[in-house]
Amino acid sequence: MSTPNNLIDFLVNQANGVKGLADLNLPTVPHQYIQPIQARLDSCKIIPHDSEEQSIPIIDFTNWDDPDVQDSIFSAATKLGFFQIVNHGIPINVLDDLKASVHKFFELPVEEKKSVKENSPPEVVRLATSFSPHAESVLEWKDYLQLVYTSEEKIHAYWPAVCKNQALEYMKYADAFIRKLLKVLLKKLNVKELDKEREYALMGAMILGFNYYPACPEPELVSGVGPHSDISSITVLLQDDIGGLYVRGKDGDSWINVPPVNGALVINIGDVLQIMSNGRYKSIEHRVVVDGNKTRISMPIFVNPAPDAVIGTLPEVLENGEEPHYKQVVFSDYFNYFFSKAHDGKKTIEFAKI
Repeated sequence: MSTPNNLIDFLVNQANGVKGLADLNLPTVPHQYIQPIQARLDSCKIIPHDSEEQSIPIIDFTNWDDPDVQDSIFSAATKLGFFQIVNHGIPINVLDDLKASVHKFFELPVEEKKSVKENSPPEVVRLATSFSPHAESVLEWKDYLQLVYTSEEKIHAYWPAVCKNQALEYMKYADAFIRKLLKVLLKKLNVKELDKEREYALMGAMILGFNYYPACPEPELVSGVGPHSDISSITVLLQDDIGGLYVRGKDGDSWINVPPVNGALVINIGDVLQIMSNGRYKSIEHRVVVDGNKTRISMPIFVNPAPDAVIGTLPEVLENGEEPHYKQVVFSDYFNYFFSKAHDGKKTIEFAKI
């Protein structure tokens, strides 16, 4: 089989996505996916697993209100911006059911996926490929579905039937966990409670993503996701057992692997909490590589402010006379700026800097 003549039309308009491309069993990847050499992950720059200083910590959340547990979370959020949580309270069978439903969705006939794409309001359900295919010079080897955690009425009307119940069950458990975690992170910023106003500014619009990275004939040439930081407050990620997530090391030139841990959730600080904490919490770049033999899936929850929420450094953080490094911005402006361009590392946060 050969690459379709109009690749963007095949991927986007016909809703085949990169899954449809992978199903053609091409011996090589189309040139539109080939990353320049300097943008590829250099294996020499991957930090060894046994590095104590730069490995992603695994934190037991059983006693989440224990000061030692909270200190571990605070330390990870300020140093590496990434950590893994075990014993988070979400049953393993709920995680497994969610993973199975992701595969079921992307394995639907293309006509059904096209119907989802064309008949769903984008503020509730969004099916897409790559990142911003019309803005990127090189495409990413990824399809994704985004489900906005909105009213039950809209969820039941628009979330795809093949994954709706599993996704909703997962989100109900995750919502409770996210509130606990945000309380811990806020406590370390001298914020006493997660009231309605703070809730609106931190988790007013949560999005569950299904990321689908088909096996790739030339994985070393492509990117699953290019280096970027998230624009969320926090991101809560469920990985499968394939692996492929890497986080920027402290020297700015190396990469730390985030190994899959059964039943764990990967947490990373997003730009919003970096801004709110005046840089105390770190929103760190990360990237995804794809596999040559297996399809990888991951399920992030982007814990975002409500679109019209104004984000800026928290007054509690500035109580000791610290100068703010960030201006007040409306989250929807920040969000739209992020999606107006290709992934470009940490550049989005410049939008909010004073």
